Amino acid sequence: MRIVVALGGNALGNTVEEQLKNTRITAKRLVDLVDMGHEIVITHGNGPQVGIIYKEMSKLDFPFAECGAMSEGYIGYHLVQSIQKELERRKIKKNVSAVITQVLVDKNDYAFKNPTKPIGNFYTKEEAETFIKQGLGIFKEDAGRGYRKVVPSPKPIKICELSTIEKLIKDKNIVVACGGGGIPVIKDRIGYKGVDAVIDKDRTSSLLAIKLKADILLILTTVNRVSLNFNKPNEKKIDRLNLTQAKKCIENKEFAEGSMLPKIEACIEFAKHSKGKAIITSLAKAKFAIEGKTGTTIEGGK
Repeated sequence: MRIVVALGGNALGNTVEEQLKNTRITAKRLVDLVDMGHEIVITHGNGPQVGIIYKEMSKLDFPFAECGAMSEGYIGYHLVQSIQKELERRKIKKNVSAVITQVLVDKNDYAFKNPTKPIGNFYTKEEAETFIKQGLGIFKEDAGRGYRKVVPSPKPIKICELSTIEKLIKDKNIVVACGGGGIPVIKDRIGYKGVDAVIDKDRTSSLLAIKLKADILLILTTVNRVSLNFNKPNEKKIDRLNLTQAKKCIENKEFAEGSMLPKIEACIEFAKHSKGKAIITSLAKAKFAIEGKTGTTIEGGK
């Protein structure tokens, strides 16, 4: 099967050393899927990484879009390196390529007036309030884990390097693309221009999976299955949702904004516009989720 695998940025690490260690673990789980005979395309988040880069580069008045490109480059480099080593260890003859990917957004997207995408480190409420008073941006509480800076998260419209990605897949490459949701760009008179935003990587992953006619969109996060009433005494793990059930859960505000909500929305979008299915699970359970043994599956139908 053709599988688009979406890795979370928080799972990669906050330092170069931590990320190298984590990508080695990640590579083992990804190559498990290759070993099963599947064709994989990998996307990844960059929330912590781009936040750290921007914090330092903003001192030099460096544009945010370029910070996103930097994070896409160095995370892609680490993933390619780790996956290639794991392939060689298992004597699997495949190449791995990372594509710095631009993603078109609408300059009039409402997201630019309502920032929701968390980036960077977690802070206490007191620290966040201090940063806000200092004019360092907007900070919001993130799924009970602390406060983080939030930036606009416009919807992806078009993956600019799609034909390149398709060509690499056709040539039997494992492809890393659309890192951090891709570099957000808008059209100008002669091409594209970067904008200050972070596209949700799960939304871009869904669009990529639709365009590539993937069989599965596999979103990897910190939990094995999606829950209703998350972290409450009546928490309930969910094995399967159809489109109607998934939309009802959103109406009931079951999923945290900036956390599980965009993952569910991305799965709904993929299930609506493809013949495949979407699965949410953890990295450790990826192989078992593909086999139908765990994870939360969202697919078409009422």
